[in-house]
Amino acid sequence: MTPDRQSARMREICALAPVVPVIVIHDAAHAAPLARALVAGGLPVLEVTLRTPAALDAIRAMAQVEGAVVGAGTVLSPDDIHRARSAGATFAVSPGLTDTLIAPCESCALPLLPGAATASEAMQALEAGYHMLKFFPAGPAGGPAYLKALGGPLPGIAFCPTGGVSAENARDYLSLPNVVCVGGSWVAPEAMMRAGDWAGIEALARAAAGLAR
Repeated sequence: MTPDRQSARMREICALAPVVPVIVIHDAAHAAPLARALVAGGLPVLEVTLRTPAALDAIRAMAQVEGAVVGAGTVLSPDDIHRARSAGATFAVSPGLTDTLIAPCESCALPLLPGAATASEAMQALEAGYHMLKFFPAGPAGGPAYLKALGGPLPGIAFCPTGGVSAENARDYLSLPNVVCVGGSWVAPEAMMRAGDWAGIEALARAAAGLAR
């Protein structure tokens, strides 16, 4: 799968809901009920970050939940890509883009959402064939005003801002023409997962799914 086709597929995935939950999961037993709650609330696209030992098991469990489109986040190496694909991930998200990530995503047919924080990084990704990017870290990099400014000289690139995005500022990003969706962790709080408050998480997801694009 070429980078262009990967980005075309990522645009389709990102268009499924205005918010992609960015999930850090420490207990794989939480994975399936969490996925069911988020999907029921209207957020089918789930990014499980590869930051914990439970992440791959969580991807395996979530991939079995009807309606869930599960991907791996914090992908940093070819090994991460292969492990994520084997676990059932249908897309990968990286904080940046390196040459070593491109070939395995092509060979594994795993759509990649690479990160960019500057115009130069976005242009380099575009030269490699990627036109659907993660804007990361969105808040520290300049927020909605900076991302809006990138839209003028780079009209062919669409973004999913992540990092510092919250329920309070998500609409500021979603109102931009070069934003397809946002990524955020507020819809899957660790405290609510530990408490088994799946109804509460579903309510957060439903509110997020209702955010205007």
